[in-house]
Amino acid sequence: MFPFDTASPQSAVIAELFNLIAVIAVVIFIIVTLGVLWSAWRYRHQDGQPEPRQIKGNLPLEIGWTLIPLLILIFVAVRTVAAMDLVDPAPPVDPTPDLIITGHQWWWEIEYPQAGVMTANEIHIPTGQRLLLQIEAADVLHSFWLPQLARKVDMIPGQTRWLWLEVDEPGVYSGACAEFCGAQHAWMRLRLTAHAPDEYEQWLTQQAQTPAQPTTGDAAAGAQLFQERTCVNCHAIAGTAGQARVGPDLTHLATRATLAAGLLTNTPENLRAWLKAPHTLKPGTLMPDLHLTDAEVEQLATYLETLP
Repeated sequence: MFPFDTASPQSAVIAELFNLIAVIAVVIFIIVTLGVLWSAWRYRHQDGQPEPRQIKGNLPLEIGWTLIPLLILIFVAVRTVAAMDLVDPAPPVDPTPDLIITGHQWWWEIEYPQAGVMTANEIHIPTGQRLLLQIEAADVLHSFWLPQLARKVDMIPGQTRWLWLEVDEPGVYSGACAEFCGAQHAWMRLRLTAHAPDEYEQWLTQQAQTPAQPTTGDAAAGAQLFQERTCVNCHAIAGTAGQARVGPDLTHLATRATLAAGLLTNTPENLRAWLKAPHTLKPGTLMPDLHLTDAEVEQLATYLETLP
């Protein structure tokens, strides 16, 4: 996908302004470069040739090369202010967010407050609808950025930011934290999936369901292990006693495309590797190494794979 492709009205406005300024800058660069080259050739030193005539104090010329840049800057400023208003209009006086995005070291928490749904690192939205996002930071400075969809939004602890987001076509769009936030800043990836409205409603309904708890086999042993070890102190799974919000909500982990905020594809092998040695794969992660045995890893992974 071409880096400058846009997929939302907001990003289209930003791209249009960027292209306009780029064209102006290129035209100025070409004019100045050609002028310098012509002057260097026309007035190159030759034996016996007098010095070029000086034009110091030429009032019309001085007014011209002052006025033209001023008019260009005014034009660009007017277009920039207009673009800012289109990209980022003020939220309502008493805003009700459609999504709440919270940045953590190093993962994303996504809440759908009106539906009571929580997920992590993957955003799902319907196409053709303008949504209001509430942007928060839980610990340090982060920056929310979906290049094809919206502007960057700095995330500052203790401050709430707002962002309008609308996607034109169904698809999967990549994002990331754009503010250095620690050792694993590079692995704080974000994935947004835009669905047709009916498909989105199906996804939201599925995410609101409480997974059935297994009663036999490794899955049941893994569910018990989740409750007995420190997993329950950090993670939430609907329908269980685990309701902590320190780490990502795991209620529908099996439906997610990635693990560890985009570090790993969500496969059975990668899930077991992550549970076995998280710090080997993502040094500095706040998830502790529980020193699980191979049998415990298998039981816990089998349980998490039953969370659709």
